[in-house]
Amino acid sequence: MSLADPASDTTPFFSDDNDGEGSADKDEGPSPRHEEEEDSPSGLSRTRAHLTVAVLCYVNLLNYMDRFTVAGVLPDIEQFFSISDGKSGLLQTVFICSYMLLAPLFGYLGDRYNRKVIMCVGIGFWSVVTLASSFIAKDYFWALLLTRGLVGVGEASYSTIAPTIIADLFVKEKRTNMLSVFYFAIPVGSGLGYIVGSTVDDRAKDWHWALRVTPALGLVAVFLLVCVVKEPKRGAVEARPEHTLHRTTWLADMTALCQNKSFILSTFGFTAVAFVTGSLALWAPAFLFRAAVFTGEKQPCIEEPCDTSDSLYFGVITCVSGVLGVAMGVAISQRLRKRTPRADPLVCAAGLLLAAPFLYLSIIFAQKSTVATYIFIFLGETFLSMNWAIVADILLYVVVPTRRSTAEAFQIVLSHLLGDAGSPYLIGVVSDSLKQADSYMWQFRSLQLSLLLCTFVAVGGGGFFLATALFIEKDRQRAENYASSDDAPIIVPKRGRSTKVPVSSVLI
Repeated sequence: MSLADPASDTTPFFSDDNDGEGSADKDEGPSPRHEEEEDSPSGLSRTRAHLTVAVLCYVNLLNYMDRFTVAGVLPDIEQFFSISDGKSGLLQTVFICSYMLLAPLFGYLGDRYNRKVIMCVGIGFWSVVTLASSFIAKDYFWALLLTRGLVGVGEASYSTIAPTIIADLFVKEKRTNMLSVFYFAIPVGSGLGYIVGSTVDDRAKDWHWALRVTPALGLVAVFLLVCVVKEPKRGAVEARPEHTLHRTTWLADMTALCQNKSFILSTFGFTAVAFVTGSLALWAPAFLFRAAVFTGEKQPCIEEPCDTSDSLYFGVITCVSGVLGVAMGVAISQRLRKRTPRADPLVCAAGLLLAAPFLYLSIIFAQKSTVATYIFIFLGETFLSMNWAIVADILLYVVVPTRRSTAEAFQIVLSHLLGDAGSPYLIGVVSDSLKQADSYMWQFRSLQLSLLLCTFVAVGGGGFFLATALFIEKDRQRAENYASSDDAPIIVPKRGRSTKVPVSSVLI
């Protein structure tokens, strides 16, 4: 399999392995399977397309499961390495920074080369590094930070590319439904991270074993990608006979994206979602444990293993609320689209504005009622999860196919740079600065006050989505009616390889 994208319109002289087989069978007549694939603009049969989405969902679930396994055993890690809240927050911040910095690179590669190969290499590397992080000794906290940073390679190679493959397989409501299935993996994977982390830690009496579950599953993911996933033709399901999409330079792509108001504003709105989810993902289980110690329901963690039941409960809540939130957001959005084309950003705005008060109440009630706290967390996370699939769909229909991986990468960089790259560390630093004494009461109080920042960020994110609604119609029409310029590059052979030249240079 060549690294160059075999299905791309700018690399016509590269072919996939299956193409060779098809030409060999040409004399014998096309098989029913080949006829079905030829009828599909993407080049894949309906069965293969659905299997591809299933594999991508599995890998997405695995990525988020690994990301939040660390949060599920955070009290044990703090006790093992004897670190402060600020240093604990660095575990998530270092990972997100690596993920964020590498996303543009993989976005550039994903728009130009074979996406299947890129994902396989990235996920294989991620599995090896994750396994290595489980063998780090007590005096080498810096090594744990380093390996968590390297884990970002796998996430960046996958997250920027997978949604664009789904976009090349389905359109309109079918695409929205497939994206909702794909993004179900985020809350479910996140919840499983807490559940698996806390359960394995409790059974093995050693938090290191919690980090050894996902690497084995990662190898299974690489096997499935190799055997099941096939590269679809870019933009073929959306292609129009009156024009052909051509790739432009990276600078031209970025200029066009920066002028796309719906894309920029929705990215800022999603940044607020990333800030809140990043903070809660790392600190919610620790906050719930400290609240239980503060109220006298639990004993403080003096030695390993610590009580991780809060991570288990929070994981279950995250799974259920996430699935419910994603499904509810997609269902409401599809109903409202019949009344207004601005439905998607309005639903996203409503989700954040409704999540804010419930998250505020969950933080305040932690010192009074554990049951009420869990109920408010459930409601807050449900409304917060309404955004996941819809934001991805907005990006896909306001950006032309040849710029989608770059757009995904840009959104990842901006949302994580201003969102969850710094929010866990910021919450930890604010918590440390608010402590007036080294006591269990102030460990709880300081973290409680610092987490209140999330509610105000959620309100701001809702405002950005309301602003997106003002421009969404115009930007969507511009993307749907996009046509290359008259002097767009065409492909001609040069010594057996393809090369781009302007149209004007070959016209007489």
